Amino acid sequence: MKIYTKRGDKGDTDLFGGLRVGKNSLRIEAIGSVDEVNSWMGMMLASDELSLLLREDLIQIQKDLFVLGADLATPGVVAVRGASDVPRVSEESVVRLEGIIDRLEMSLEPMTAFLLPGGCEVAAMMHVARSVCRRAEIVCVSLVKSENDLVEAGKNDLSVKYLNRLSDALFVMSRFENHIRGVEEVKWRG
Repeated sequence: MKIYTKRGDKGDTDLFGGLRVGKNSLRIEAIGSVDEVNSWMGMMLASDELSLLLREDLIQIQKDLFVLGADLATPGVVAVRGASDVPRVSEESVVRLEGIIDRLEMSLEPMTAFLLPGGCEVAAMMHVARSVCRRAEIVCVSLVKSENDLVEAGKNDLSVKYLNRLSDALFVMSRFENHIRGVEEVKWRG
């Protein structure tokens, strides 16, 4: 398989099922934002600082993000026309993120104030990933609300729910990473 096809040289790209869209479409922006979140997961996994407790969680999240990217690249109308074997984000993935949040929060002090992003290096990376994830969520909300004709048949609104929960999980993971290193959280006082 060649890395370059030249099919995108004029600003369009293929989705699963052969549908072509502009590279500036909300769908492609959503896919790119999800890919960016996944790249930040790779940065965290490359860090020697990342606790072993979170390593497997992040690898699973990376796999979930690949599924989410495939899901976003397969509009519902395409799925109906024969690309229905493409994996879709599931409620199980959302529940898995909730389990991570619940597990980690047991070892953390309750929050009493807003916290500034930062702390140890890997926690700071998690905050960057969290903010990129929020952007991806916003783009997915816009996509779901604007492309109803394209996605109505078999559309999957779980992309928004998954990204919402992932940003929460990344926030709690960053708190956890700071906690296990004894790095004090900086509280914002407005």
